[in-house]
Amino acid sequence: MRQPVAVPHWLQTGDWQRPAPTTSSRLPSVGVVSRARACTHAQPTSSHPTLDSGGTLELLIGLWSCHSGAPCPTSDSLVVCDVDPMLTEMLRKFRFRKETNNAAILMKIDKERQLVVLEEELQDVSPEELRSELPERQPRFVVYSYKYVHDDGRISYPLCFIFSSPAGCKPEQQMMYAGSKNRLVQAAELTKVFEIRTTEDLTEEWLRERLAFFR
Repeated sequence: MRQPVAVPHWLQTGDWQRPAPTTSSRLPSVGVVSRARACTHAQPTSSHPTLDSGGTLELLIGLWSCHSGAPCPTSDSLVVCDVDPMLTEMLRKFRFRKETNNAAILMKIDKERQLVVLEEELQDVSPEELRSELPERQPRFVVYSYKYVHDDGRISYPLCFIFSSPAGCKPEQQMMYAGSKNRLVQAAELTKVFEIRTTEDLTEEWLRERLAFFR
């Protein structure tokens, strides 16, 4: 079992604007966020797990590095939680399901056991109904089987991985979920990976727009 990453006090409290000590090895004092982005992009991008196109996780890594002076953590050190073996088996079966209705598996992190575990399984659930099941102030992982009717009339049943990471979550909690996401995606063996920053984003229109890129 992997141990959790030690999150510094400034990151737990959200005090990201505290000036970092100036040394010859630091970047010019142009703001913590600017330094953080520069820090993350100074390293090969393959060394960091990518959370989304905005580099949310890489920004947190950079913020940590700029404040602590430590090297940016590697992707291995950020995978803080394993996947419950029972959940892994459930995801395998879900991937080969024969049913044609919409269905979802909601997952959360059991902080005490440091495991990604099943929270709930939903059947016949629309994107809007799924949205109502997601906490507004806590991250969640979702695997969603969606009946997708294409513009030309074809029907497919894509499996989507959705990482719900709402603004306002505790930074330590966001880091734990963000660091565990890649391992869960690998366990689920999925390629359609999306993120929402507010639960209100999860609509049928939003999902169809993203699935359109996978024709």
